[in-house]
Amino acid sequence: MPHRLKRATDIALVINITLFILKSIVGILSNSIAVISEALNSFTDVLVSIGIKIAVKISRDKPDHKHQFGHNAAQPIAAFILAVFAFVVGINIVEESIKRLIDPKEIEISFSVYLVLIVTIIAKILLNRYQIRIAKMFNSPAIRAASIDSINDVLASSIALIGVVGASMKLNYIDSIAGILVAMFIFKSGYEVARENLDYLMGRSADHSLDSKIKETAFKVNGVKGINDLRSHYVGNKFHIEIHIEVDKNISTSLSHDIGNEVRYTLEKMDEVQKVFVHIDPV
Repeated sequence: MPHRLKRATDIALVINITLFILKSIVGILSNSIAVISEALNSFTDVLVSIGIKIAVKISRDKPDHKHQFGHNAAQPIAAFILAVFAFVVGINIVEESIKRLIDPKEIEISFSVYLVLIVTIIAKILLNRYQIRIAKMFNSPAIRAASIDSINDVLASSIALIGVVGASMKLNYIDSIAGILVAMFIFKSGYEVARENLDYLMGRSADHSLDSKIKETAFKVNGVKGINDLRSHYVGNKFHIEIHIEVDKNISTSLSHDIGNEVRYTLEKMDEVQKVFVHIDPV
């Protein structure tokens, strides 16, 4: 596992564990459902961080006899499972918030509540910027999913802060509404992560721009006369490509084979591509 990718997962895990502990303490002391919801949100973030750390490690393992094309699917599988878990947590928060909306509870707001939520907002903004950079650098769907979750946490914490302000003014229903809205952001985060990773799990084909890039790259290989077919699908977070190239029918079988290998080597250097299968058509 590249050092910077591992460090990104470690940083996220430490931040999320710290925020979970702080939110849990002030949430219990204040009895604010908005803050308690944020603590549960951070708990899901801890599980997400652990899951991503494990998935990233597995995805970097070399192919073996049971997984001959590698373990790239580990990241989208982990991200999708964690998205489902986020929905479960969100439902529980909505249920408790509605109960408190019907039967309000006594809430005690202190300065520490404001401080924890403000620290969360700042920390998550910085973490989101860092995760986006790392996700682009390593084309990691798991880290990209975590970055989406981080920016949604910024919005959720901002709403929780509004709920706390309302509770300090003895408007406890605002705290309950804030709890429901925090759950909505948890749902939103889960949906966005699930939607993106379904493409990986369902083996979606490459878009038109990548198809064109692949064809242009293959056509530049010396000896390639044309390309008459191209198919692709995700395996994990990278593409497997099947391409039909046209070569001069009068050249030797050995030379045709060499041209095919050169096409394969060239395309497999692309960041988006893991494996290429080349079919040779004499023309």
